[in-house]
Amino acid sequence: MTIPHFVSKEPFDPEATIAAGSVASRRYLEASQGRLIWWRFLRHRLAVLSLAFLLASYAAIAVVEFLAPYELSQRHTDAIFSPPQPLHLFHEGRFLGPFVYANTYRLDMDTLKRIYEPDRTRPQPLRFFCEGESYRFWGLFESRRHLFCPMEGTNAFLLGTDRLGRDMLSRILYGARISLTVGLVGVSLSFVLGITIGGFAGYFGGRTDAIVQRVTEILRSLPELPLWLALSAALPLTWSPLLIYFGITLILALLDWPGLARAVRSKLFALREEDFVAAAEMLGASPRRVIFRHLLPNFMSHLIASASLSIPTMILAETALSFLGLGLRPPITSWGVLLSEAQNIEAVALYPWLLLPMLPVILTVLAFSFLGDGLRDAVDPHHH
Repeated sequence: MTIPHFVSKEPFDPEATIAAGSVASRRYLEASQGRLIWWRFLRHRLAVLSLAFLLASYAAIAVVEFLAPYELSQRHTDAIFSPPQPLHLFHEGRFLGPFVYANTYRLDMDTLKRIYEPDRTRPQPLRFFCEGESYRFWGLFESRRHLFCPMEGTNAFLLGTDRLGRDMLSRILYGARISLTVGLVGVSLSFVLGITIGGFAGYFGGRTDAIVQRVTEILRSLPELPLWLALSAALPLTWSPLLIYFGITLILALLDWPGLARAVRSKLFALREEDFVAAAEMLGASPRRVIFRHLLPNFMSHLIASASLSIPTMILAETALSFLGLGLRPPITSWGVLLSEAQNIEAVALYPWLLLPMLPVILTVLAFSFLGDGLRDAVDPHHH
């Protein structure tokens, strides 16, 4: 039995076909490449949350003086090694808003440990958008406005205090400004070096490539931690804190670029034989234009993945160097400098809140890793 076969003789009209489709299909077909990448990125929930966390963190470091309840080096000699004071909302069944209980202090004469106990009869409410301790905003002008402050004549140490009676929450917030920018500045320098050197090695090949390969192999064969320690120890003690900061950032960048340069080189070797490169060269495009306008955009996903992994690596490196006393030094405050005070096991056993600067380090490193995964998958959906 023959099955009848019907063929439409109407001319094919792609516009009509698209119009007949759903609105979502039309949006997808008409979307630019950037919009498609953004839509794919939004499907990665962890990456979106990480991006929101990192944006909030970098926005916060711009207004640290306003967010921190106390000035960076302000000491409270009557509250040395004070434990964190938890936030409460209700006192004896009555809603008071955010408050902390006042601490009573005594010295244990057997262990010489300071013992603080909350006085449940003395709630101390917090004030918001209030006049508090004076500070210089970015060193430009003086202000007394804070996000929150304790009542006059009281204290509120939400994350405890250190051996000099300085508020840990304020110091962690100030430390974020240094630790977070070290990663960004360091990766920016390393990217400029890695993309430029690796790009020219991969495009020109021959002797240029051989020289770059030998240099990167030598740098990558050196153990990183001892090299970091040696270069950091070589920085003069007489340098200002700002020079030390840029010195440490430069050291981290100079030791990070070889990995990126090799990735760029290997990709350019594969891409430089493509037809679009030959077409660009025949039209008179310079090597610089071919590399930066035609070749690099074709493997941007790899560069994004490298950046997302390099930034937390640099943050961890600065933290490790400062923890060992060879990185940033007081009066500069970073998370590594704060953790260096927790080197004494006795202090950690008695005052565990000195380890709290580890939390922002862990959260930031995880956020960058998840963000990198999401960006790489969005830019290169066929990546496995």
